[in-house]
Amino acid sequence: MAKNNHPTALVTGAARGIGRGIAEKLLAAAWNVVLADVLIEEGKSTAAELNQRFGKSGVRAIFVKCDVSKETQIAAAVKKAVKEFRRLDALVNNAGMANPYNTPVDKLPLTEWNRKIAVNLTGPLLCAKHAAPFLRRAPGGGVIVNMSSTRAIQAEPNGEAYNSTKAGMLGLTRSLAISLGPKIRVNAICPGWIDMRPEKILLAVAKREKHAQHPVGRVGRPADIAELTLFLIEGNRSGFITGQTFVCDGGMTVKMIYEE
Repeated sequence: MAKNNHPTALVTGAARGIGRGIAEKLLAAAWNVVLADVLIEEGKSTAAELNQRFGKSGVRAIFVKCDVSKETQIAAAVKKAVKEFRRLDALVNNAGMANPYNTPVDKLPLTEWNRKIAVNLTGPLLCAKHAAPFLRRAPGGGVIVNMSSTRAIQAEPNGEAYNSTKAGMLGLTRSLAISLGPKIRVNAICPGWIDMRPEKILLAVAKREKHAQHPVGRVGRPADIAELTLFLIEGNRSGFITGQTFVCDGGMTVKMIYEE
């Protein structure tokens, strides 16, 4: 059991990518973080690396195996977080099946649709269900941040399952904000194109087409989403915000795109 009294966040899908970036940002801001993921070895390795970097400041990261489509595993992850740190202040519902494409709709198996619904939409609901009793006790109120996608408001062919779950996340966010307020605030983030490659590689290709098409001149980085997540979590900066959706996409969703 941890002996510190730093605020604690449970971040799902935190072994790598956006989730890992959020964990890093929270630890740097003096939060304990519980990394929940199905990737066991990668999750343990990430927790160990983050503890090596941030442990001297008095905060800690722990890993817990969690498939968010399994309610028993979600309940166990929340229980582990509270047992280890004696409090839970924030939940970041980041875990999800990231591939936005599915089988063409006229051949789409129901099992494929149901799997994405279970992970991308039912999972966040169940996480909120089990975390809510503890988030209500958080000093200053608890916070939930749901990770949606710009595909909740835009579409490409063969994305019915993924797009529907991410659009559903926005409705879930609004509903939870009303149901759980005023003790718990709930907001959503819609990331755009987030590149997981190291920063030095991103800078080296900054002038390539994939970057240049963005109004800001580059694709996104996990740190971009992590910074926004931290803002939404910290009540002294965002305490009057709930039930809202924040698009973080370098301006792509407001850009008129037609081939000339």
